[in-house]
Amino acid sequence: MTAAPPLRVGLIGYGLAGSVFHAPLIAAAEGLALDTVVTSNPERQAQAKAEFPEVRTVAGPDELFDRAGDLDLVVIASPNKTHVPLAATALKAGLPVVVDKPVAGTAAEARELAALAEERGLLLSVFQNRRWDNDFLTLRRLLADGELGDPWRFESRFERWRPQPKGGWRESGDPAEIGGLLYDLGSHVVDQALVLFGPATEVYAESVIRRAGAETDDDTFIAVTHASGVRSHLYASATAAQLGPRFRVLGSKAGYVKYGLDPQEAALREGERPGPGWGAEPESLYGTVGAGESPVTGGGRTVATLPGDYPAYYAAVAAALRGEGPNPVTALEAAAALDVLEAARRSARDKVTVTL
Repeated sequence: MTAAPPLRVGLIGYGLAGSVFHAPLIAAAEGLALDTVVTSNPERQAQAKAEFPEVRTVAGPDELFDRAGDLDLVVIASPNKTHVPLAATALKAGLPVVVDKPVAGTAAEARELAALAEERGLLLSVFQNRRWDNDFLTLRRLLADGELGDPWRFESRFERWRPQPKGGWRESGDPAEIGGLLYDLGSHVVDQALVLFGPATEVYAESVIRRAGAETDDDTFIAVTHASGVRSHLYASATAAQLGPRFRVLGSKAGYVKYGLDPQEAALREGERPGPGWGAEPESLYGTVGAGESPVTGGGRTVATLPGDYPAYYAAVAAALRGEGPNPVTALEAAAALDVLEAARRSARDKVTVTL
């Protein structure tokens, strides 16, 4: 039996998202082949050719869409404000689409894209890679096994110490850019909370600008009440001089505390590629499960962290395109997260609790 030819992928954007996350993971996925990279930057074109010698580079999306019949998937890793128009163009050209998060600036736009994809019978998936973080996978297993009992409170921190603004569109104060931490790191912590504990019913948020010269939010807190009764306390900050635990999860039987960030992003930034041992972390970073103890004094039982698995996302996309599995992250799931992000922005602005 002859193996099916790989699905040909066009990648729009070769900045941080395109070069560090998408291109390496596409290239590593069985059944996918990175065919074309779109970037107008000559240095990034040269970088793409150096890293993937067989790849074709073009300067603009129109050149990609002119060859729509030669491609099987378009991945959009360009700035946030381009996600909706590029995704709509790709779908209208008959191409399945993966869009980096946030898929859109509003939940309404995300739902319109989802409706377009359904109308065309095409895959529209959102790259929420942190569903495959090592700590998140470990927590899902602990919850499924009943190790914590009934979950009561989920504390999730995605914190950094960047006292000087870096500039660029991600930190622009122009609302059209869809920048700021609420839509950047907030997209991750909100998505994880909804996957773990279900739909949100109430949202309260505090979102401020701390750093001199910063134009958009760099320190945000979101409190989510889930229909399940769980309360999620979510933090996204670029101004955390001391980092808190990545997760602290409290349940009726025990709690789980985990420090440190999944190692996959750092590995990809260093040029490492998926292979044996991918996503594993040292035992010194393992979290603990216990009741009534303090991790500072050594209380609790150490729990081995499952390896992180970003490659699983594109493996699932390839399977979905071949009709062999579900869409790993739907646009409607992304829209539900955007409902929370929009409510958080309104809550922080008006100093109210928003009911969904």
